[in-house]
Amino acid sequence: MVTYTGADNPPFRLSMLIYDRRYRSLTLQAIVFILVMLAASWLIDNTLRNLSAMGKTLSFDFLFRRAGYDIPQQLIPYNSDDTHLRATVIGLLNTLLVSILGCIAATILGVIVGVLRLSSNWLIARLMTIYVEVFRNIPLLLWILVCLAIFTEVMPPPNAYRGENPAAEMILFDMIAPTNRYTAIPSIGMTNPPGTISLGREGISWALIAYVVVIAAAWIGWRLLRRRAQRVQDQTGKRPRTWWISLAMFAVPVLFLTWYFGLHLIPPVLRGFNFADGINLDNAFVVLWLALTLYTGAFIAEIVRAGILAVSRGQTEAAFALGLRPRRTMSLVVLPQALRVIVPPLISQYLNLTKNSSLAIAVGYMDLRGTLGGTTLNQTGREMEAMVLMMGIYLALSLIISAGMNIFNSRVKLKER
Repeated sequence: MVTYTGADNPPFRLSMLIYDRRYRSLTLQAIVFILVMLAASWLIDNTLRNLSAMGKTLSFDFLFRRAGYDIPQQLIPYNSDDTHLRATVIGLLNTLLVSILGCIAATILGVIVGVLRLSSNWLIARLMTIYVEVFRNIPLLLWILVCLAIFTEVMPPPNAYRGENPAAEMILFDMIAPTNRYTAIPSIGMTNPPGTISLGREGISWALIAYVVVIAAAWIGWRLLRRRAQRVQDQTGKRPRTWWISLAMFAVPVLFLTWYFGLHLIPPVLRGFNFADGINLDNAFVVLWLALTLYTGAFIAEIVRAGILAVSRGQTEAAFALGLRPRRTMSLVVLPQALRVIVPPLISQYLNLTKNSSLAIAVGYMDLRGTLGGTTLNQTGREMEAMVLMMGIYLALSLIISAGMNIFNSRVKLKER
C-alpha cells in the first residue's frame, strides 16, 4: 500500500486563495471588505472636500448652543434657553413615546382583528376584511391628514364644554374631553406622596420606584411558581391551579401601594378658556398615534391571520376532542404555536412603525425629525451633521428593537428534542 505523506495538508500556495475551497470564501470576504472600505473612504473624503469648498467643517459643537425654540410636548423639563442637544433628547423621547404606544395599541388591535377575520360570523369577518383592505392600501400620510382633519374640523372647541347645557359632553365617565386643539385626559394624583429623588432638573418619584420593585418581585415569583407547577406536572401528570396565586402576587402589592399612596385620577376641569388639572395632549400626538395604530394594525392583523392558518387544523380538532371550548383552544393551543410564524414579520412592522413616526412633521409633532432634523437643522445650517446624527439614532433604535424581538422569538420558537 502506497502512502502519500502530506497529501491532506499540502504546502500553501497563492493559487490556493482562489482554487481551494478552504481559503476562497476568506479571500472573497477580504476583497469585499476592502472594496467597501475604499468606497466609504472615497465618500467621506469627497464629502469633506465639498464642505471645505463651501467654507464648512464637520463639527457637532452646534449641539451645545442655545436652541431658542419651544417644544409643546415635553417628557422632561425644557425651555428655549436649553441647548440643541437637550432639544434633540426631547424629540427622541417624543419619538419613543409615540412608537411604544403605537406598537402596543397596533398589536392589540391587530390580534383582535386577525382573530375576528377567521370568525364563523359572516358579518364580523367581512367588516374586519374591509378594515384591513382599506387601511393597508391607502398611504399612511393620507390617514394622518384624514385624522388631523377630523380632529381640527369635527371636534368641538374647549369652550363648547362650558355651561349648564354644553354643546359637547365629555366621554368615558366625564374623564376625557376631545377638542379641536388638544385632548384633555385625567392626571394621576397622590394624597400621600413619598417624595422624589432629585436628578438635576428631573426627579424620580419614590412611588414609581416602589411600583417597579413590587412588579419585578411579583414577576420573579410568578416565574418560580410556573417552574414549580411544571415540576409537579412532570412528576404527577397533573398541573396544579396557580392562576389565583399569580393574580394575587401582582394585584395585592399593587393595590396596597395604590391605597398607601392614595393614588387617584384628577379629571380635567374647564377653567376659563382651557382645561386644567388634567393633562392636555396635543392633537398632533393623538393624530399621529391613532393613524400609526390603525395603519400598522391592519398589517399585523394579516400576520396574525396567516400565523393562525399555518397551524395544522388537526391541532384544533384535537383540542375540541378533549373538550376545550373555541376561546380556550385559540388561547392555549393555536396562538402559542402560531407565534413562531407571527413574530418574525411582526418585527418588521414594529420597525416600520418606528420609522414611520418621522411623518410627524406633517402634523407639527415635535419628534426627532421635527427637532434635530427640522428646527435645529434650519437654525444652525448643519445639514450633514444633523442628518448623520438622525440616521444613526434611527439605526440604533431599529437594531435595539430587532435584538429584543429576536430574543423573544428564540424563546417562543419550537424546541427540537
